[in-house]
Amino acid sequence: MADLNDLSALMRSARQGDDEAYRRLLGEVTVWLRIVVRRGLVSAGRGAADCEDIVQETLLAMHLKRDTWDEARPIAPWLRAIARHKLADHLRRRGFTDHVDIDDHADAPELAVEVDPASPLDSRQMLASLPERQRRIVQEISLEGQRAADVARGLGMTEGAVRVTLHRALKALAAVYRRDRS
Repeated sequence: MADLNDLSALMRSARQGDDEAYRRLLGEVTVWLRIVVRRGLVSAGRGAADCEDIVQETLLAMHLKRDTWDEARPIAPWLRAIARHKLADHLRRRGFTDHVDIDDHADAPELAVEVDPASPLDSRQMLASLPERQRRIVQEISLEGQRAADVARGLGMTEGAVRVTLHRALKALAAVYRRDRS
């Protein structure tokens, strides 16, 4: 396997019309991608059976998007980003979701939470520390169980914006909790 700096040089030459450099680039990148994709599949709990499909999709994307690579930057992060997106797309098409079902771990002793009754946390106070929109989103989704799409419609926001706001609000609540506990 060639040094990644050599791959950058090969890509530069290939973009200038050197067919031999492009052939060598594809060969070297293929070897490197197989390693990267196989690792990604294994870390997602999948076998390596689909590795070649993902490698080929990544190579095709690299070919189609080769003009977007900034020659002043190393090629490895650019290739890795393409491979990561192709891997994520592949896993999503196969029904992979990156979540843990909490019911599977409800009885685990290491998840038991000890509450100190002498220092109760007032959730109303914690929620009151949030800006109005964040507070409403937390209440409607986390406490009332509404769907993000329904909350988004009610607030005139996109569902994605509601999810981002919820994430930021929960992060802020965690910071308040940590501050109050210390």
